[in-house]
Amino acid sequence: MSSRPAPILVGYDGSPGSQSALRWAVTEAVRLVAPLRILEAFELIVTVRPSPGQVVPLDALRTARQTGLDSVAESVRLQHPELQVEASLVGGAAVPALLDGAEHARLVVLGSRGHGGWSGLLVGSVAVQVTTHAPCPVIVIPHDLRAHAHEGPTVVVGVDGSKASAKAIDFAFDQAEALGAQVVALHTWTTPFLNYAEGASMLAFDAQKIEDEARLLVAESVAGAVADHPDVHWQTELVSGSAAQALVRRANSADLVVVGSRGRGGFTGLLIGSVGQSVLHHAQSPVAIVR
Repeated sequence: MSSRPAPILVGYDGSPGSQSALRWAVTEAVRLVAPLRILEAFELIVTVRPSPGQVVPLDALRTARQTGLDSVAESVRLQHPELQVEASLVGGAAVPALLDGAEHARLVVLGSRGHGGWSGLLVGSVAVQVTTHAPCPVIVIPHDLRAHAHEGPTVVVGVDGSKASAKAIDFAFDQAEALGAQVVALHTWTTPFLNYAEGASMLAFDAQKIEDEARLLVAESVAGAVADHPDVHWQTELVSGSAAQALVRRANSADLVVVGSRGRGGFTGLLIGSVGQSVLHHAQSPVAIVR
């Protein structure tokens, strides 16, 4: 007996960010011929005491939210009749509901910001918590996502030779094949200079050797994905300096940036590394965090 394919799960609350996420998730589900599950969390938080006669029954609020969500799902079905669409209104907070749904999802798609939280933050707490703890890849979509002026779609993936990076590479090539995109395998390195006060170097190193070793690391890291996706064009990009800054800059001309949840640096107890956090908060393109 064939099992039901895992759905693309998208978090929705009616905000501009969630609407951008829904559009992206619909396109992804159509590409992958995967079911789409639209999930909205219903949590009633009373911050002020209502005036007498202005109390709306909880059942009426839930019904109104369900009606709105059903309307959104029906609109998707009308535009894509071949797509299997499920709409779920789940009681409780958004993060637990999304993490529970992620257990059975192929991919989670979220807007960078929903209705809650501080409007000055680029990425909301829900997106941060779900990318940190979800067992499947999570893609965060900027609420003001715009098309890039460049030739052909591009997926950028951070490569550092770690196990998390290997998972990110596989995901990036899968996405590139679905998008008809090229892959840019980006690796950063820093010069081992330690300078005296007067500027004399304490360490001697061969810059060409470091670059050659970096190219070899990238080639070895992507070899398996290249073999599995022979039609996907890819290229190596080496940058001296900060990995986070290089990925954020590259995001300006990318359709998707993919990073592993943790690279080689930092504290092993953290579930998402500093590079992933920085890219998530500052990139202007969709960002995929792959655990």
